[in-house]
Amino acid sequence: MLALLAAIAAAGTVLTLALPLVERNALDKRMKAVALERDKIRARERERMMGQQRASLRQQPKAYMKQVVDRFNLGHWLGTDTARARLTMAGYRGQQAEIAFLFFRMVLPIGLCLVTAFYVFVLLKLHQPLAIRLGIVIFAAYAGIKLPELFVSNAIQKRQTSIRRAWPDALDLLLICVESGMSIEQAFRKVAQEIGPQSVPLAEELTLATAELSYLPDRRAAFENLGTRTGLDIVKNVATALIQAERYGTSLGQALRVLAQESRDQRMNEAEKKAAALPPKLTVPMILFFLPVLFVVIITPALIQVFGWK
Repeated sequence: MLALLAAIAAAGTVLTLALPLVERNALDKRMKAVALERDKIRARERERMMGQQRASLRQQPKAYMKQVVDRFNLGHWLGTDTARARLTMAGYRGQQAEIAFLFFRMVLPIGLCLVTAFYVFVLLKLHQPLAIRLGIVIFAAYAGIKLPELFVSNAIQKRQTSIRRAWPDALDLLLICVESGMSIEQAFRKVAQEIGPQSVPLAEELTLATAELSYLPDRRAAFENLGTRTGLDIVKNVATALIQAERYGTSLGQALRVLAQESRDQRMNEAEKKAAALPPKLTVPMILFFLPVLFVVIITPALIQVFGWK
């Protein structure tokens, strides 16, 4: 018994002294695992952000488009400062948008002209004078010239409508941020975050204005660019107020309050104008569709009684 107890005591002593030597440090292992996982997450997020930048900010023009534009010098013949400004107003920025616009402006007229000529002279075989068939082909070529411009104009109209509807609410938010003590950069950033669900184009423009305020040497240029990119007078008025407040130190809150009230009144006037224009627009559909049915419903029973129809 004594020998057994002595053996147990000796074994316990050996284990007590040996366990710290063979015990693994779980905390260090966990910390190393966390560090490795953090590095993996950081690398993955960096790759994702670089991918987004390549997809959005650093998109390169298509090789074949750029070759065609450079070979035929379309920037000299078809490119104008007005076209660049309109592309910017439509939300298409950078070299890729301009090259794509010039490419389609040359390719669409030629393609539509060839397709229409093949359809008119070969497939359809219209029994019309040659002048009429040539006129159809020329009209198709003219439509191909105007299609890119119509596409850009439609994009500008949609973008301006979205900005115009959300602008009074954005001015109210901007007024609250400015009166709470925020700088104009922080106010723009906050308003862009809050107004995004209501108007994505307005959030993009305010975010871009925030970036320009950060790196442009002249803050006035950032405010002017905001008004130029949108092409709306209500935005240009706010940009002018911001420039005056920046230069002369005038009260920005009071100016924003007045402009916000004017924007709300203008939005209400536009809604009332559309409501007032609704009855004349409904006159023709009522005459064509409602009145004949109404006459049939009213006159048919009387005719049945008069002529004794069964």
